[in-house]
Amino acid sequence: MDYQTINYELSDGLAVITMNRADKYNALTTQMRAEIEHAFTVAGRDARVVVITGAGNAFCSGQDLGDRSTTASIDLERMLRDEYGPMLRAIINCPVPTIAAVNGAAAGAGANLALAADVVFAAESAYFLQAFTRIGLIPDAGGTYALPRQMGSAKAMGAALFADKITARQADDWGMIWEAVEDHKFQTHWREKAMHLAAGPTAAYTSVKKVIRKSWDNTLEEQLALEATEQGKCGKSRDFKEGVLAFTEKRPASFEGR
Repeated sequence: MDYQTINYELSDGLAVITMNRADKYNALTTQMRAEIEHAFTVAGRDARVVVITGAGNAFCSGQDLGDRSTTASIDLERMLRDEYGPMLRAIINCPVPTIAAVNGAAAGAGANLALAADVVFAAESAYFLQAFTRIGLIPDAGGTYALPRQMGSAKAMGAALFADKITARQADDWGMIWEAVEDHKFQTHWREKAMHLAAGPTAAYTSVKKVIRKSWDNTLEEQLALEATEQGKCGKSRDFKEGVLAFTEKRPASFEGR
């Protein structure tokens, strides 16, 4: 795909997807959603970790209400089903670790796009905003699924009803994201963390994603059985052998990702 609304870079196992509509605060259009979906699908095959971030001062301001001639003509049900759903599934089902590097405002669907990633880093000046009730809507783009799981029902309900800004520091304290990072350290920090994953045991990371997500639906016995199955797979990998050897030889492991 010839990307028009995003930039895609791949180097040393790290794929970086940058939403590139800075003049519109990286608001989501039909084309951008399709390009993000495609980029995550490609990165899932070619990379060992994928980062999504925003150009300019914002991460993503949510749906671009100017993407249609009038807001009244937008079929929100169709849009969520046919455009947002495939994009979010491409992020959530990506087989390698995914990171959202939230460099600025993440509002509406933009906030929930970030929460679809496995790990979220946010610059301290960034914020998250479930802006939907401000225009008579409910949180979408997976927000009603992610928020109560990541920050608890009480905080999720307040965030959805009041549509107040949640600072990066609050999001960190509440368990909504992995880490808030000082602005001057942000770019270097998320890249270092991403490269750490890119050099890691990728197959094990895939299993980590699987077992943690399944834990919400499994009984204890089902989860123990799943752990045993996935650990058995990991135990047969070259990376496990290398990890043990590196440990005994007191040197850094050199993982192949298989």
